[in-house]
Amino acid sequence: STTMKGMYALGTYVPKIAASCWVAPNAAVVGNVIMKEQSSVWFSATIRGDNPEPITVGERTNVQDGAVLHADAGVPLTIGDNVTIGHQAMLHGCTVGDNSLIGIGATVLNKSVIGKNCVIGAHSLIPENKSIPDGSLVVGSPGKVVRQLSEEQIDALKAGADHYVSNQEWFKETLQLVDGDSDITQSKL
Repeated sequence: STTMKGMYALGTYVPKIAASCWVAPNAAVVGNVIMKEQSSVWFSATIRGDNPEPITVGERTNVQDGAVLHADAGVPLTIGDNVTIGHQAMLHGCTVGDNSLIGIGATVLNKSVIGKNCVIGAHSLIPENKSIPDGSLVVGSPGKVVRQLSEEQIDALKAGADHYVSNQEWFKETLQLVDGDSDITQSKL
């Protein structure tokens, strides 16, 4: 297996990352973080585990570009399996159920619980201590449940997570830094 950049121990806190995971070279996975099988952290995302409770990223879960995951002492951050955390989302001390999607730029705050098979719409704000029932579509600031997802929409959530598992394999196998000393042919405009 290849060594991934972007993973940092912090004192006695050392990330526990399954061998099948992928962390982008400029992402930061710091300290008390657990990443389960086939999960991925994309470019410029940060997972900062600097508290006694770990930040847990479930199997086949993707943390997309620019997302930030953190928690306060005594308020763990736990993400289930097959979850998609959209670009520039902010998750802080919350729980996200399996097969859910946190939309682009959404914010989920301390002690909130997102159920299974949910979509939190782009730029939605889930305030502290909010509980979102399984299968909900949530939009707005503050986020409000607008309806339940159909079976087809729930299936599409898993397909989205599946895509990121395939994509991380492609990146793991073929991503190369292009610099002035590289043998890789650069396209000319």
